[in-house]
Amino acid sequence: MMQSTQESEINKVPAHVAIIMDGNGRWARQRGLPRIAGHQQGVDAVTRVVDACARNAVRYLSLFAFSSENWGRPRQEVDALMVLLLDYLSSQRQKMLDNGIRLRVIGDLSRMTAAVQQAIAEAVQATSAGTGLTLVLALSYGGRDEILRAVQRIVAQVQAGDLDPDQLNAETFAACLDLADMPPADLMIRTSGEIRLSNFLLWQSAYTELYFTDVLWPDFNLDELNKAFADYYQRRRRFGLTDDQLLP
Repeated sequence: MMQSTQESEINKVPAHVAIIMDGNGRWARQRGLPRIAGHQQGVDAVTRVVDACARNAVRYLSLFAFSSENWGRPRQEVDALMVLLLDYLSSQRQKMLDNGIRLRVIGDLSRMTAAVQQAIAEAVQATSAGTGLTLVLALSYGGRDEILRAVQRIVAQVQAGDLDPDQLNAETFAACLDLADMPPADLMIRTSGEIRLSNFLLWQSAYTELYFTDVLWPDFNLDELNKAFADYYQRRRRFGLTDDQLLP
C-alpha cells in the first residue's frame, strides 16, 4: 500500500524513540466508557506507532506500558491490562517475525503471573533474531528501580572481585542498566498534556529531546508522530558544547 504524504516525509528519524503512553483513562471517561475501553484503544495506537517506526528506520522504540506504581490501581483494571498484554503478544507475534521486529521487555517481571511471564519469555525468544526495529516494552518498570538494580549488579561485581571501585564511571555504570546495549533515547514523547517523566528511563534521558502533546494516547496517530519528529528535527542537540563547536 502506498505511504501517505505525511509518512513519506519521515526521511530522517531519531534512532531511539521513547514514549510515555498516557491518557487512556481520560479518553474513555470523555466518552462515558469504562477505563478498559480506553486501554483497548490504546493498544490500537501501539500497533500504529510500532508499524510506522518499523517502516521508517527507527532502530529502537521504548514504550512505557505499565509502571511499577501501576500495581496500585484497582485489581480489576490491572487484571484487564494483563489480558490485553497477553492478547497483544499473541496477535502481534507473527507480524513481528515477518517484519524482523525484536521484542525486549524491561522491569520487575517477578510480580507478573506465571502465565504472563511465560508468554513474555516465549515472545522475546521467538523474536530474538530480528534485525529490524527493537521494540522495548517497559512492564512493572520504574527508572529508580532500574538504577537500584544497576547498583546491586555493581556491588556484586565488586564483591566478586570483578570490578575495581576506582574503575567505576558513567560507562561502566550504564553497562549494568536494563538497556545496557542500547543507545540513550534521542526523543521522548509524552501524550495527554502531562509534562513530566514519571520515572521513565531516568538515566537514559539525560540529553533526550522531550516532546509533550495534549493528544490522548488512543488518538495518537501517524500525523501526530510526524509532528513529534518535525519538532525533533528543529532541535539543536549540543550535548554541553557550543554552537560554534557543532559547526561543520
